[in-house]
Amino acid sequence: MPRHPVIDGSTRLLVVAPHPDDESLAAGMLIQRTLAAGGRADVLLLTDGDDNPWPQRWLERRLVVGAEARARWGARRRGEVAAALGRLGLGTDHLHALGWHDMQVTSELRLRHGQALGAIRRVLERARPNLVVIPDLGDSHPDHGSAHVLVRLALAATGSMAEVLTYMVHGTERSAPEDLLVPDLDPERQATKIGAVLEHATQMALSRKRMLRIASRPERFDRPPPAPGTGALRLPWRPGPLARARLRVVLADGQGVAVWPWRKAPLERAGGDWILPLRDTPGPAFVKLTADLSTPWIYDRYGWAGQDPEPVGLVARPVG
Repeated sequence: MPRHPVIDGSTRLLVVAPHPDDESLAAGMLIQRTLAAGGRADVLLLTDGDDNPWPQRWLERRLVVGAEARARWGARRRGEVAAALGRLGLGTDHLHALGWHDMQVTSELRLRHGQALGAIRRVLERARPNLVVIPDLGDSHPDHGSAHVLVRLALAATGSMAEVLTYMVHGTERSAPEDLLVPDLDPERQATKIGAVLEHATQMALSRKRMLRIASRPERFDRPPPAPGTGALRLPWRPGPLARARLRVVLADGQGVAVWPWRKAPLERAGGDWILPLRDTPGPAFVKLTADLSTPWIYDRYGWAGQDPEPVGLVARPVG
């Protein structure tokens, strides 16, 4: 049975939220539990959630959402985060907001890799966490998967020994429900968490039932699956010939980011699988497939696959 993370007065928790509301949905009870034990909690907010057009159209009675309107919406959602954290017992000095654009965390990783890692490293060095909560690598929202990759690379670059937890918002956990731990069922903390989620009023407009359903379920924890062998990564995908003509392979590791069209990637065939040799660099390595197509569908078709020679921490995933 996986062990519970230790939460006491020495705990320094950092919750990484790609968007406003992720901090409360994923770890609202964990934040409260840490504070109640005398520990410290901080939140790293990557984006302001400014690319959220349908609730904005509904609440502002507009069809066209331009750059100025998006900026105004992002500022509104930043204010909702501050109110939610206040409900959970955190002041705004514990909120570290990078101000990236919604739906562009992958672009920060690919196009501004050094700057993005530097921004996250500065927060890690300021907060000095020994417990870090990040999105699950398998989360199908592209901002969530790429947030996982960026934070894992930043943790490795700083030499952090923090225990790592992950949470799932968009997708299904790999482990069976009976294999997941339920560390906190306190009804008062649960009620406070729901109150924090309700502070995200913009998200209540069209998604109230879904948001409250997620907020009402326990925050659960699991161990990560065993890491693949070192030296190469067996890709979990088998795209067909037509898809391969459009796909790019993205490798992110301690050396930076490399991007190849499928036909030029250093892939090897092993039976029906594709193998990508990894570069000789310490720390984790992650691979993503993307077609770089503009589409109204926001979720990843392929997502990320990861390899880490030294698996870190537990995996935490709220499940229903």
